[in-house]
Amino acid sequence: MKRLIVLLSIFLMVSAYALAEVRVGVVFDAGGKNDRSFNQSAWEGASKAKKDFGIALKDVEPGDSSAVEEAMRAFAQEGYDIIFGIGFANATAIENVAKEFPGVNFAIVDAVVDLPNVSSLLFKEHEGSYLVGMIAGMRSRVVDGKRVVGFIGGMEIPLIHKFEVGYREGARKIYPDIEVIVNYVGNTPTAWNDPAKAKEIAKAQIGKGASVIYAAAGGSGNGLFDALKETNGKGPCYPKFKNNDRIDSCVYGIGVDSNQNYIVPGQIVTSMLKRVDVSVYETIKKVKDGNLSGGIQIFGLENNGVGFAIDKFNQRLVNKKMAKVVNQFRQKIIDGEIIVPDKR
Repeated sequence: MKRLIVLLSIFLMVSAYALAEVRVGVVFDAGGKNDRSFNQSAWEGASKAKKDFGIALKDVEPGDSSAVEEAMRAFAQEGYDIIFGIGFANATAIENVAKEFPGVNFAIVDAVVDLPNVSSLLFKEHEGSYLVGMIAGMRSRVVDGKRVVGFIGGMEIPLIHKFEVGYREGARKIYPDIEVIVNYVGNTPTAWNDPAKAKEIAKAQIGKGASVIYAAAGGSGNGLFDALKETNGKGPCYPKFKNNDRIDSCVYGIGVDSNQNYIVPGQIVTSMLKRVDVSVYETIKKVKDGNLSGGIQIFGLENNGVGFAIDKFNQRLVNKKMAKVVNQFRQKIIDGEIIVPDKR
């Protein structure tokens, strides 16, 4: 009987362990889960982890920044295994709650929180932006005797300056004299979710001759896509050439963070992939495997943390010759032959 009781106890313990789940909480920033960009990429990574690892996954879209910390604290009080703050704006909330709950794992995207139970997930956005800047230069056209491309940033902060600087350097690698028009949506977090303002900026840049525009603006980037449709029409706008120069009037966009090529097929020349999905997925995997150690984790070209998208929606806009050149420079950056600046 004693042996039977012991065996039953072991069985119950094993069964309980087998049924246990890794519980993951995700708190988004002002752009919201379905911003088609940064936050959505994070959610896709978490959702893939749920499918692959059978985790329990819950998210919160606070809307109001004042509610972010309380959402994180609620997850911590419920004993979640890891809590993600998506975006640098959530850093203060992560720091406050992580200090209160030193036994709970936290992760912050795009910021550094120097606590042992916090993983800081950072990216080399300037490297990926350099590559799409090269593509922008190759796909640009001459308007009134000059080549012009545009950049639309969301909130003007050093993080987005990395996108801007990398893009400018890449475009100038193709055409040293190319003009790069730069505008920002604003200086507060609302700049991430103001597509009307971004559309206005895009139309103004087009009016100044911009033939390719890159938006690193979160949900505001949808304004660029609306501007493209109004300028080109709703269908694909494939370029025409004469003596290797573009002679059409198409204006193209470049997406950001996730693959946005599908949003306006044939009008988005490529998307700069910032693999927030990969960083979230890999962090959850470490929790599941029991080897998450906190600290800074950096994602760049060398570990596919950034890149550019080629698919059925844009393969007629980025031909094999263009892709070959860009991939050659990608390798040069990885090998350290080219150092892409990350500051103005």
